[in-house]
Amino acid sequence: VKGWDRRNAYTFSVLESVAKHYAFDIDAPFEDLPDSVQHVLLYGSGAQDIAFTYEAENAKGKTRSVKRLHPFEGIIPSFQRRIKETDSSAVREDLARYQAAKPCPDCEGSRLRREARNVFLQSHDDTKGEPIYRVEHFTLRDCLAYFEGLTLKGAKADIADKVVKEIRSRLKFLNDVGLNYLSLDRSADTLSGGESQRIRLASQIGSGLTGVMYVLDEPSIGLHQRDNDRLLGTLRHLRDIGNSVLVVEHDEDAIRQADHVIDMGLGAGVHGGCVIAQGTPDEVAANAASLTGRYLSGALRIDVPQKRVAPPPSEGEVGDSGVMVEGSPSVFDASTPTPKPLTSTNKPSRFFPPDPNIGWLRVINARGNNLQNVSVGFPVGLLTCVTGVSGSGKSTLVNDTLYAAVARKLYGSHTEPEAHDTIEGIEAFDKVINVDQSPIGRTPRSNPATYTGMFTPIRELFAEMNTAKERGYGPGRFSFNVAGGRCEACQGDGVLKVEMHFLPDVYVKCDVCHGRRYNRETLEVLYKGKNITDVLGMTVEDAYAYFNAVPNIARKLQTLLDVGLGYIRLGQSATTLSGGEAQRVKLALELSKRDTGRTLYILDEPTTGLHFADIALLLKVLHQLRDAGNTIVVIEHNLDVIKTADWLIDMGPEGGAGGGTVLAVGTPETVAATQASYTGRYLLPLLKK
Repeated sequence: VKGWDRRNAYTFSVLESVAKHYAFDIDAPFEDLPDSVQHVLLYGSGAQDIAFTYEAENAKGKTRSVKRLHPFEGIIPSFQRRIKETDSSAVREDLARYQAAKPCPDCEGSRLRREARNVFLQSHDDTKGEPIYRVEHFTLRDCLAYFEGLTLKGAKADIADKVVKEIRSRLKFLNDVGLNYLSLDRSADTLSGGESQRIRLASQIGSGLTGVMYVLDEPSIGLHQRDNDRLLGTLRHLRDIGNSVLVVEHDEDAIRQADHVIDMGLGAGVHGGCVIAQGTPDEVAANAASLTGRYLSGALRIDVPQKRVAPPPSEGEVGDSGVMVEGSPSVFDASTPTPKPLTSTNKPSRFFPPDPNIGWLRVINARGNNLQNVSVGFPVGLLTCVTGVSGSGKSTLVNDTLYAAVARKLYGSHTEPEAHDTIEGIEAFDKVINVDQSPIGRTPRSNPATYTGMFTPIRELFAEMNTAKERGYGPGRFSFNVAGGRCEACQGDGVLKVEMHFLPDVYVKCDVCHGRRYNRETLEVLYKGKNITDVLGMTVEDAYAYFNAVPNIARKLQTLLDVGLGYIRLGQSATTLSGGEAQRVKLALELSKRDTGRTLYILDEPTTGLHFADIALLLKVLHQLRDAGNTIVVIEHNLDVIKTADWLIDMGPEGGAGGGTVLAVGTPETVAATQASYTGRYLLPLLKK
């Protein structure tokens, strides 16, 4: 039992006493134990006393055995009590890993008492009507259709007329900003930043205010190109009714449709902070000094590969009989005629080859959330892009089913995969890594140097200096996580946390070390004229030149340069890194590791927050990982990434209940020729350039 095994001496000794009392083998698998013993372990022994032996330490430090007779609390009651009583967020977070949310058995997840569940909104032609909890569970698209079709008569119509009009208006705005796949009862903490921002935008549109300046930070995050067009139409509407709209954005369509563009640069971090160009999109595109302008004008671009790496042989359209309809040549030439596209009339029920011995990772009958018994294959050793409109089932298929199942198989992960029959081909991998945009650390103590592991050789290098040897300093002296060399006033943080009741905590610079993290004696140890604090304050570019003669440090710095993070500082707090920066730090860590060529990488919208030039760098890294034999699965809306992928899986056709099926699989050329694919329609013009 996790948390009650031999690694925790106290809890394991408790279980040993229980095992002795009930005479069962403590090393036997839980499922092999009698039901009565399983019940005692999980829920306790009730009123029955058990003899327990505890190890206690007296005042002189000597250990002695103490025997006590009392009932066994049980594993589940113990967890519940600890969660209720603890004041530690770390303990609560650790225990939360063993919990899972399930619908309430009384209200069946509706959150309403029986009386409220039995009030129905009845249309004149509807014999029963709908209760409020069922309407809340509709997608916004279905909810709008429901209220547009709602007809009331007599006094009911008089009472509800204005309310229904307002509901229809607000639902229409939510649909117009690309949120038609969400349900009204969707929990706010499950929404992405882009979704939350678009909900707030929809509420502002409904207010009808004028003379307002709206500031939006990348509202296109997570949007398919089709939904992006709707969003841009909404922003133009806000402008047309007399408002100013200020948008921070990397999306090419948004830039081209703007009235005025301000391009910042030249680079990022210490290399930025200047206005490089401003004016209409055409004026910025004509400015040779603007990196954005050069991409807009076509002087720089991410090219379509002339030849694509082929998937393993035999992949094609597979019907229920498992007979291959089409094969694959050894190399796809982007200029040659494309295979027959999948349409609504010839769409297969399965998308993987029948031979189980070739290099494919297959998900069989995935049916979590809105997935409709999807069976699909991912070619091993290639870069696969999963595409589709927002809410079409991409994350459920890749993150909640594929990643969760592979992580459980390889690592024994606690996360329960979404419903599916099986995953075939996992034996081709020895690692699975989800390179997401979550922070690399949650406190100022975490930074790129510690996360990538380069801080250890840096500390070892400082410990080799003559001053350090004379004073007997080891590598631990240069750590800000342990006592010795760190400033004890701030315990190596460089800042002090000021708790603001009812407000977020505030961090202020330590008044003893003045933010340097270390005490005076430690800072007297120098390498090439700089102390450890100076090194942590260096950018990656400066540090690479400084440590160029130290291979094990320079190699890790080179990987950070490769992913375009030359401007961040080694000691920069993890809490100040953006999601895209955190994701690229994780990629750099993977690049610095010894590669087995048997890793499955999962990335969910890695281009979020990235400029055209950053996307080009990201693609270079992904292709580098692929060329080493690894398998990469990317959920993405960005067409530059999609057009350079080896293999596409397009989901749809719509979001929510209208999605959950595979529309097309194959090379980008194949998907672009598929009439039923929204992705294909936007992809086709790019492939012709």
